[in-house]
Amino acid sequence: MTEITAKKIESMIYVIRGQKVMLDSDLSLLYEVETKMLKRAVRRNIERFPEDFMFELTAHELENWRYQFGTSNKEKMGLRVRPFVFTEQGVTMLSSVLNSAKAIQINISIVRIFIKMRRLLASDESLSDRVGKLEKGTDKLFRIVFERLDNVENNIPSVPKNRKKIGLK
Repeated sequence: MTEITAKKIESMIYVIRGQKVMLDSDLSLLYEVETKMLKRAVRRNIERFPEDFMFELTAHELENWRYQFGTSNKEKMGLRVRPFVFTEQGVTMLSSVLNSAKAIQINISIVRIFIKMRRLLASDESLSDRVGKLEKGTDKLFRIVFERLDNVENNIPSVPKNRKKIGLK
């Protein structure tokens, strides 16, 4: 197995149903177990995985996934069966189901990355708030400028209709 970096783990986090999740196939790759073994362990302990921890893609979601990647080729993230997808809490619960030193270390790395992403998102929200306030101030400033331009335009004396035209004929 190649070295597991934060960047590699980040690339395995997707947004499905508005939640950041990881696919069972990616997690099994990280834990160095077969996907079917991971799914079997989850099914044996299904009470530990409520809907907000783990869910299975619907047939429609799977079809969209295939369409997004253009193929069902495994090397290009094609999926042939509906995968389990795990939220941050579900990934954390996996460490109790896959009770190995490798699973615990990988889970720690994944949870740290989820936390980092949450912090980044929180800073983006405060940044968007600041941009929103700036836009409101800019709108007010432009309104004042356009009002003054209208006043200047209204105070310009009108041009006489019988004036001599300048330019080429």
